[in-house]
Amino acid sequence: MKKTVSLALLSVIMLTTLAACGGNNTNTNTATNKPSTTDAATNKPDNGGTEEAPKVTGEVVFLTNRTDMIDKQYVDYEKRFEEKYPGVDLKFEAITDYDKTLKIRIASGDFPDVVFVPTIPNGELANYFAPLDDITFSNDIYFKDLKANEGKMYGISSGASTVGIVYNKKAFEKAGITELPKTYDEFLAASQKLKDAGIVPLASNFKDKWPLDAWVYDVTTLIGSASDHQNKRAETDTPYTLDNAYGKSWGILRELYTKGFLEADVNSTNWEQSKKDVASGKFGMYLLGNWVINQVIENGAASEDIGFFPFPADNSGEAKAPLNPDFFYAVNKKGNVDGAKAFVQWMIEESGYEDFAGFIPTLKGREPKLPQLAEFNAFNPKFFEPAAPVDAATEIQNKAQLDQAAVVQEFVLSKDPQKVFDKVNTAWAKAKKDLGL
Repeated sequence: MKKTVSLALLSVIMLTTLAACGGNNTNTNTATNKPSTTDAATNKPDNGGTEEAPKVTGEVVFLTNRTDMIDKQYVDYEKRFEEKYPGVDLKFEAITDYDKTLKIRIASGDFPDVVFVPTIPNGELANYFAPLDDITFSNDIYFKDLKANEGKMYGISSGASTVGIVYNKKAFEKAGITELPKTYDEFLAASQKLKDAGIVPLASNFKDKWPLDAWVYDVTTLIGSASDHQNKRAETDTPYTLDNAYGKSWGILRELYTKGFLEADVNSTNWEQSKKDVASGKFGMYLLGNWVINQVIENGAASEDIGFFPFPADNSGEAKAPLNPDFFYAVNKKGNVDGAKAFVQWMIEESGYEDFAGFIPTLKGREPKLPQLAEFNAFNPKFFEPAAPVDAATEIQNKAQLDQAAVVQEFVLSKDPQKVFDKVNTAWAKAKKDLGL
């Protein structure tokens, strides 16, 4: 079902006086910014309580997708965490193609102590991961129920974000764009001005594929004004049609491509270079989450030159935006469970990762520090929270070996997008039938 975040609620949780977040969690902890008083990640006090705090020891390995943080921020994290837990040897391992690689390692039965939850049905979480309900946090947390099964929580979001247009203000000024677009037609007009000024309007990172997830999950939510479209695929043999949210969303990207508003050669795009190009104003915009803003700034842009506004996916003039969790921490139930839980708690409470990543904090009582979120919120967007996943849809997708971002690539470049959908729908229907769903 569609969920929206009221302006009254936003006044409590958004940056400055608002935070672009919401949730339906019911943790009864007092909402303060004071760090947890537990030494490890359980309800055991470290300062004079009657129950002795457990000693956390041994090696803890965190498998991360943030290859850019190796030998940089993670060095500081390791030092600070081991100062708090001197009996722990914390290590970081970074990989690309994270979801596919992790699934292979999980299937082998040998994977690190802390990972991000892969795309598996919630009903399978208990097969691999330890419940995390006994971790005590200083505030309630967002998205508590999204990686849960049978009343137990197996994943904790590393942060929250919304998706919109991250833009270079100097590039807009050079192109003569004096007002930010509030409709799709105005967005096309702004893109044309950027192109005419010799600026690539939108960095798609088409070849890298994963940035296209925004077109799979987020733009579809905006077009359909509902966040449960991934679940509803399980109800039909033809989830991908030209006239539903998927066809309309991917049709927008196809139009931007045909109008020359993306990179000159979308098949040779480069993620790391694109951040430099947006920072310098060679590229005008990203359609991504607020988490990319700090990465653009790190690549040479002044913070005041980077802005953020809701993507106008239609001509209604109504600002809409998704409210998303980022990757969910999970703990290998056969690994160093106590040490891993302590690390997850520390990452949420003390690491400062949410500020580095430009996230809205997982802790509800903690305000984000990213100034661009204030500009975004000035549009008064209607926020759509994620729907709890339906295992049937995930099972069908996995059975069909469906890579939706790869389908977006094929759809955009195809001379006949309908044929692309026909092929995907055939595979979907067969997988659905084979599963007896």
